[in-house]
Amino acid sequence: MTPSTKIQMEQNIQNEDQNEVSRYRDQFAAQKASMTIYEIIDAENVRARKIAAAVDSDDMDAAKETARDEAPISVINELLRQSNIPVTITIRQNERLMASKNGGPEYSAAQLSDGERNALLIAGSVLTAPPETLLIIDEPERHLHRSIISPLLSQLFERRPDCGFVISTHDHDLPMGVPDARTVLLRSCHFNGQNVQSWEADLLPANGPIDDILKRDLLGARRKILFVEGTESSLDKPLYSLIFPMVSVIPKGSCRDVEQAVVGSRAGEGFHWLRAFGIVDGDGYEREQVEAKRERGVYALPYYSVEAVYFHPEIVRRIAARQAAVTGDAAEETTRRALTAGVEAVKEHTDHLSQKVAKKAVRKLIEEQIPNDDELLAGQEVNIVNDAARIRAARKEELDAAVANNDWEAILMKCPVRESPALGAISTALGFRNRVDFQKAVRQLVSTDNDALSFVRGLFENLFDQLKG
Repeated sequence: MTPSTKIQMEQNIQNEDQNEVSRYRDQFAAQKASMTIYEIIDAENVRARKIAAAVDSDDMDAAKETARDEAPISVINELLRQSNIPVTITIRQNERLMASKNGGPEYSAAQLSDGERNALLIAGSVLTAPPETLLIIDEPERHLHRSIISPLLSQLFERRPDCGFVISTHDHDLPMGVPDARTVLLRSCHFNGQNVQSWEADLLPANGPIDDILKRDLLGARRKILFVEGTESSLDKPLYSLIFPMVSVIPKGSCRDVEQAVVGSRAGEGFHWLRAFGIVDGDGYEREQVEAKRERGVYALPYYSVEAVYFHPEIVRRIAARQAAVTGDAAEETTRRALTAGVEAVKEHTDHLSQKVAKKAVRKLIEEQIPNDDELLAGQEVNIVNDAARIRAARKEELDAAVANNDWEAILMKCPVRESPALGAISTALGFRNRVDFQKAVRQLVSTDNDALSFVRGLFENLFDQLKG
């Protein structure tokens, strides 16, 4: 590329960038890469000529002063090393840009991997940009691992404090590596025909009050967020994503983690665009506890655990009706047989289930009474009464009564039914190979049957209206 070719290409790119199609089409990607390489070599040559001119004029002080300014190639190599890229770039005869890896033989820079080449081009573009340039870097994660992107960009920001930077990325973790940056969440684009009419975006403050772990969950989420128990692979997220499609569903582990996430995000003053809610398992909470949680934005299931939604008598009835349409069996009789099988499977496990309930209840009681840091320093006393024996006996009596009355719904309220063979027994009685297949059928039901969807939403009282409003 000659100087005149480069100047002409810059004009062509500037004209193209003003066209509407430049939003989604880049006709000069290859030429831009060549221009960056040209700028790197030219900067090296300009520096060398300045030093040579100073030496020719016998002005050694000027030569030393110019030499103190690092050559772009030296800076690029340092940045590559610090960004965990073991490549060294050199300029050889005939202005050929060469590379070597870990001190090995040299090869053409054109043979660099996509990631190595991308790092070289980003660094070269930033380091050779004119003073006070606004630099826009689009999706650096496309060819670079996160462990490389963050240190590379951070070092480039430090090297060019005179420039402004806009980074477009889908990597929610990338803003976490630049804590002083402002983050814009670009949510949607509205068109009028083929023309962009407006953008929907939210500006997050730098160094906001929300902790880093929670902020990572919030970046890229919708304006309303629903924190739920479990993990990405648990039963909670896929079901709640179907029930509440208008929000981002984020699993947070335990009940305590969900509550802390909701309270923490609601306390973030800078996140005015966010409304956080939570769903936790019923776990045998008293009515007063349920109301206290709801005041903080956390809704407790009216049943002991999320399995109760999947295996609720009404849901079982609707699944049985779908099965009957295929098999010709009587839906009501299939429903009765399946629920009875579930109750019978619990019959021999009421003692075990009662133990589970008692242990969890006492553990939660202890966790809830753990003092915070200030209370610990103040010497606050903690008195905990281990009432596990009474809780266990009372729950066993309740479960035995529910079994005697063949009351499957009461059992769902009193214990974690997943700790018994009941869910497998119900699934088999309905014609499924196992509970996993049954649970898939339930999600399919909720996604295609509006009446079933409305019923399930009704289990959460006014949560759906809160999320929709």
